[in-house]
Amino acid sequence: MTIDRLGEEQISIEIIKELWSKTYNEDKKPDWSHIFPYYHDDIIFQDSIQRIEGIIPFKAMCNRLAKRCKSLKMEIFNIIKVDNIIMMDWKMTMSFRFFPKKPIFGASRLTFNSENKIVEQRDYYDLWGDIYDGIPIIRRLYRWFMRVFFG
Repeated sequence: MTIDRLGEEQISIEIIKELWSKTYNEDKKPDWSHIFPYYHDDIIFQDSIQRIEGIIPFKAMCNRLAKRCKSLKMEIFNIIKVDNIIMMDWKMTMSFRFFPKKPIFGASRLTFNSENKIVEQRDYYDLWGDIYDGIPIIRRLYRWFMRVFFG
């Protein structure tokens, strides 16, 4: 923890990097329950495919993802903090059932309230692009489509 200009304790980027990089529990199964205490009960989570409000649906979403994954690894590359916002870019490598490991690259913005709880998390990533990049014919079609229709 660090102290901000007003003398209040704030979570450090080192702690965030350490916690978010740890994705397995003691049974060596994918798990994010160790980060749940850092979230506010009224968390708003949003990414490319969903918007979730409240800690109970947020926990359920994280647990569904961890349960579906055979393996899951999170690497934090860069992390910065300005006032009550932390931005980080990451690579999440997952494997599902019999599929090989596949990396997804993205970034997250964490917004903290005055109690140092995360009240908003916005994840940015191109899920389909990272998945389709591993499939030769579809990769070319997807990248062509994105270039033609979205610049």
